[in-house]
Amino acid sequence: MYSALNRIGCLNKKQVFIRLAFFVCACYTVRMEKLIVASKNKSKIAEVAAILNGIFEIVPMSEIGVDADIEETGNTFEENALIKARYVFEKTGLAALSDDSGLAVDALGGAPGVYSARYCGRHGDDEANNSLLLKNLENVENRSARFISAVALVSKKGEWIATGSVEGNILRELCGSGGFGYDPLFYSVELSKSFGVASPEEKNSVSHRARALHALVKKLRASGKF
Repeated sequence: MYSALNRIGCLNKKQVFIRLAFFVCACYTVRMEKLIVASKNKSKIAEVAAILNGIFEIVPMSEIGVDADIEETGNTFEENALIKARYVFEKTGLAALSDDSGLAVDALGGAPGVYSARYCGRHGDDEANNSLLLKNLENVENRSARFISAVALVSKKGEWIATGSVEGNILRELCGSGGFGYDPLFYSVELSKSFGVASPEEKNSVSHRARALHALVKKLRASGKF
């Protein structure tokens, strides 16, 4: 390969390898596939983009004209993730990625579970959701809980789904202003701090969403289709 490239322009060895490196990087960039994220949650989209940086190009569904409130009618995170990814794929014909995730508290029988985003009766009201969770855990000693994520990818090449989780405990008051959703109330056992205090990099190193997405990437690579 060196001799062939060297014949083009009489390059020295260093120049050849520099140009070869640029060529490899260019090929990788061209081959990086776009995934349309089936979500209107800007914080979630940002996390997905950070976790999959350099693996897929992440595009919010709003950027391609999809602005629907996709109804989550499933009984599990996996079912809801597939519902959302299939909806966007059917609307656009493009590879669609969806995350459905939530908090499962042991003392509440796994609640709020799939209703995490609308625990208080309104979708996406983090303050009201956290307040209701604290109220329902008043005087409760067992505060063990976990975040669970199911991610689904639907494309012309097929459908894939993966899950991830992270263990922790529910604090008795909000701690930190970072993250979103229940993050300020979730004390991560692995980080020894709340997700509300953790940096984005720290959170993404152990989070349910990161683990689910990494598991999904592993399945996609094993399929040989991505």
